[in-house]
Amino acid sequence: MKIGTNGELPGPAGDLNDHVADDVADEVADDDDDATGEPDLSGVVVRRATVADAEALVRLRALMLEAMGTRVGGQDAPWRARARTWFAERLAATDEFAAFVVDDPELGVVSNAVGTCDRHAPGPNNLSGLHGHVSNVCTDPRRLRRGYARACLEAVLDWFAEETQARVINLNATPDGADLYTDLGFAAPRHPALQVRLDGTIAPVPVAPPLP
Repeated sequence: MKIGTNGELPGPAGDLNDHVADDVADEVADDDDDATGEPDLSGVVVRRATVADAEALVRLRALMLEAMGTRVGGQDAPWRARARTWFAERLAATDEFAAFVVDDPELGVVSNAVGTCDRHAPGPNNLSGLHGHVSNVCTDPRRLRRGYARACLEAVLDWFAEETQARVINLNATPDGADLYTDLGFAAPRHPALQVRLDGTIAPVPVAPPLP
């Protein structure tokens, strides 16, 4: 895998492809290894997203949510403008937020994964109090099954390891994405997450990836 510099648009990286996914509680993911197993990522160019990519991240998020059965509305849906602002603000705060993307010469940004540092109270095993959270892992359905989600996710994990103090990384997994996550070392936590929705809607049944 080749990781471009911050903001650098790589040249065409050959063919590009992958898949989408989403959520139990609003974040999830999917993978797209090729049919023979783990793909060769040596030619995939991943770069860190900048503020200019906020619109692309919203577009991919809409594809992800739609694939999970959520009604996302049209281009003027209010959530899109709010999400665009949210991404732009956080992409400018590079110390505790990062997104990594793959570009396609025809379609633009076609795959991404997002990493966020969440601040918690420090504990004996976590003096910084930082936890990592992975979200928005998805790929344009026109560019599937080429390992782009894996490449972006690996870049996010490298960022957590090398540039933050977060050492516990969480995500919400769908069954479709579980194999990718367990392959990269994710496992069901000792204390499973629960959820209540204060708007009166029914919380979805938690979905945890199976143990390797």
